[in-house]
Amino acid sequence: MKPDILIIRIGFIVVLAAIAWMLNPFANVDSINMWNLNLESKRYLSAFVGVIAALFVIAFEMRVRRALLKTLIGAAIGSILGIIGAYLIGMLISSQETAAVPAEMKTFLTVALAFFMAYIGLMVGAAKGEYIDLSVLGGVFSDKDVQHDYKVLDTSVIIDGRIADVAETGFLGGTIVIPQFVLTELQQVADSPDSSKRQRGRRGLDMLQRLRNNSALDIQIVETDFPKVKEVDLKLIELGQQLDGVVVTNDFNLNKVSELRGVSVLNINELANALKPVVLPGEAMKVFILKEGKEYNQGVAYLDDGTMVVVDNARKLIGKTAEIAVTSVLQTTAGKMIFGRLWEDKHDAHESADNIHNTRSENMRKQAGGLGEQKMIGEN
Repeated sequence: MKPDILIIRIGFIVVLAAIAWMLNPFANVDSINMWNLNLESKRYLSAFVGVIAALFVIAFEMRVRRALLKTLIGAAIGSILGIIGAYLIGMLISSQETAAVPAEMKTFLTVALAFFMAYIGLMVGAAKGEYIDLSVLGGVFSDKDVQHDYKVLDTSVIIDGRIADVAETGFLGGTIVIPQFVLTELQQVADSPDSSKRQRGRRGLDMLQRLRNNSALDIQIVETDFPKVKEVDLKLIELGQQLDGVVVTNDFNLNKVSELRGVSVLNINELANALKPVVLPGEAMKVFILKEGKEYNQGVAYLDDGTMVVVDNARKLIGKTAEIAVTSVLQTTAGKMIFGRLWEDKHDAHESADNIHNTRSENMRKQAGGLGEQKMIGEN
């Protein structure tokens, strides 16, 4: 809870208790006088009742804040209509002769009917509020919720941490929703006796703090829970359906289940694969042959983003830099694989130097020294 909201609520309780103390509404109540309470005791009783009333009002306010605009408007319209109906019926009751309906009964029926009709109108109006088309009202009553772009974060994508980098670049818009049950799961992982799990949980909490410190993001922590659903992944899907939002994850299984349930998904792994550099067949590359491939005489290298490069006839160049020509690119569910062959023509390799992608780090280039210049790829 934000400090300013807490201060306002405490002030409301204090003010209502002080008003009840000064006005002392129980001073002349006969049923209270039967307890033989003095004036000071009645003031304390009034202040206590004022505090209880303030707590009820605050509880009602906390629940109303989570309600949709359509629900609030429907409840207000329903309660107003109920009170109007109770007033009209109360007029009929009041018009009856005293002999037929005693005065005490008239008062009771009028008050009880007002509460009954207001309650029925409130509940029915709130339930049917979703059928209200607020767009025809325009202005302040326009349905802002339709324009909300909710993105519900999964536990795995928070621990992964790349979501914070994407958010800082400005490519992640809308309202970032972090469910309370995800925070609970993160806290449980952070308190795990297993050191690796504990480290991952703490990393996730650090990523959440990083997201909250980003002033450009609209982050909301929602208390909505689904007690009948035990699995966190299924709770995320239910929340996504309720908010009509998008689940952000890097979990392959959650991705598939969400799609089957009709919930949109943003997969960070798919985004990372889409942002990998485009390599075309025939393009020249410079790679560091790291190990032997599965097939005969193959060498394997890796790009900076982890993409595997399989090079034919490169087994003899393990631990060395090689210039290759891309022959084909294979996109798999696990990522992208590049196949190439050694660059055989020095002249072609020199002309395409501007197109060469140096995939080795600075330290690896220093360790290799001038091996790339001393042994050109066309040489045996």
